Amino acid sequence: MESFLNQIPAFFSAGNVTLLAEAVGVTIALTFFGCLVGFTSAFLIVMARQTPGRWAIPLRGAAILFVELFRRVPFLVTSYLVLFSIVIVIKNPSLFIVGLVSIAIYATAFTSDIIRGGFESIPRQQIEAAQTLNFGRWRTMLYVVIPQSWPVILPPLIIFMVAFVKDTSLVGYIGVFELAFRGKELNNQGFSGIFVYGFIALIYFCLSFPLMRFGYWLEKRLATSRGQESQRELR
Repeated sequence: MESFLNQIPAFFSAGNVTLLAEAVGVTIALTFFGCLVGFTSAFLIVMARQTPGRWAIPLRGAAILFVELFRRVPFLVTSYLVLFSIVIVIKNPSLFIVGLVSIAIYATAFTSDIIRGGFESIPRQQIEAAQTLNFGRWRTMLYVVIPQSWPVILPPLIIFMVAFVKDTSLVGYIGVFELAFRGKELNNQGFSGIFVYGFIALIYFCLSFPLMRFGYWLEKRLATSRGQESQRELR
């Protein structure tokens, strides 16, 4: 205990606090922008999988192959694949960009099924009614499917983002200066591993817990809204 107390002033020096603050910013940026790009790409993947017609068979096949492949490859392996693929094209690429692309690929593969499930939750009769009114595919998606599927899609997407706040620690293996990587550096400087990683764990908790609670609140709120709409329809 005495050694812990002696390390506190040095651990919370201005340099270390700045280092950890920058690492927190990197972790948040990786999670937010990686998942944002991933969610957008997942929407396009779902649209490709649901494209009708014989001409779209290769497009549907490519979309399914992408999802099935990267859902079954560990995220760390995906990160190394992205790293060595980018190195072929770009000399000395930014490791932050490598981590961002890796997260986007992983998020695309895992959230595409969430979005697809949300789209398929819309009763077929409503889509047929939109087609009867001469709504095209994109217009039907924009005005009928997406507004009603958000209550199904949004809460799981937020929960996925919460999980990825923690999983960003894996990009530290390719050299990205995120939170867990900085914790390892501080531990190598002689600070107690229990103290360092206990504090890192506390930061991860502070980042993920509010977002998780927001996801639960949003799920209940949207479920209540859907229930009220159903009761109005029955009346």
